[in-house]
Amino acid sequence: MDDRDLETREAAELEARLVGPDADGDERAYEAALRPKTLDELIGQERVREQLSLVLTAAKGRGRTPDHVLLSGPPGLGKTTLAMIIASEMGTSLRLTSGPAIQHAGDLAAILSGINEGDVLFVDEIHRMSRPAEELLYMAMEDFRVDVVIGKGPGATAIPLQIPTFTLVGATTRAGLLPGPLRDRFGFTAQLEYYESAELHRIVDRSAALLGVDVTRDGGMEIASRSRGTPRIANRLLRRVRDYAEVRGDGTVDLDVAHRALELYEVDRIGLDRLDRSVLEALCRHFGGGPVGISTLAVAVAEERETVEEVAEPFLVRRGFLARTPRGRIATAAAWEHLGLRPPEGSGPEPLPID
Repeated sequence: MDDRDLETREAAELEARLVGPDADGDERAYEAALRPKTLDELIGQERVREQLSLVLTAAKGRGRTPDHVLLSGPPGLGKTTLAMIIASEMGTSLRLTSGPAIQHAGDLAAILSGINEGDVLFVDEIHRMSRPAEELLYMAMEDFRVDVVIGKGPGATAIPLQIPTFTLVGATTRAGLLPGPLRDRFGFTAQLEYYESAELHRIVDRSAALLGVDVTRDGGMEIASRSRGTPRIANRLLRRVRDYAEVRGDGTVDLDVAHRALELYEVDRIGLDRLDRSVLEALCRHFGGGPVGISTLAVAVAEERETVEEVAEPFLVRRGFLARTPRGRIATAAAWEHLGLRPPEGSGPEPLPID
């Protein structure tokens, strides 16, 4: 067994000991505890925060429910958190569901009939709702009523059902897939952006204080710089580094502890993980830098096409390591440099490590 395999096994054993069999429940509990509860507690997204504050303050001043809100952006940037904040700021209840869970118009009608006046209905991945449910949602958003169809065929009867006024908060990672009529019914649309390292450092400091973790400035910056501009990843890495510091150190997360912990968990200095590096290494070493089709690339790293396309590829493209072309994916000069390789000349042999 080589050093890399040994480190991977150690990381798995360490996490298994510290997290235990209830890992998923503990992770969700930690994540919920770290979420900001108000707009004042929210770090980053300054433009969206100011715009949303105006919308909510104006609605409260008029004594009315806010306009429907559409939040779009990559996963982990705080769409669910903002929905919770909207409900908290308005002093109302939050109902949560998701697009894939609403496959029939009756599913949506059942949800809408159970909400109370002024409630916030959060629909995650709203672009994945079924078309019949979307058409029912149009009427609910505009007229606050739905037509419940009783019976089938020529004898079917549509009974209008009035529902309380509510605020719909839709979240999507793929805004382009939303039908125009649905998108136009939202009174406020916000595009969440990736976070800067300084903002992530503030998030790490805040989360560390809530978790009771002693983090030095350099340690916090190291975690923030490897978090891919995403608060969810920053909080997850903080918990894993805390585990390492408690088991193999004195509990303090300094630069050296953060560096060693993140290396053990295979997160490199710019945030690439095992999957990211596997994709780049397959592209450069096995396919000479491309172009290569995404399906072929997925087979080469033993992953599903959707995993490579939706998990690894966006960050690699954003960092300038991978480019999408009509002929397939190609590695950029930055990718070769990051792997310590030099591109082969023409169709020569496998690239050699840079001296």
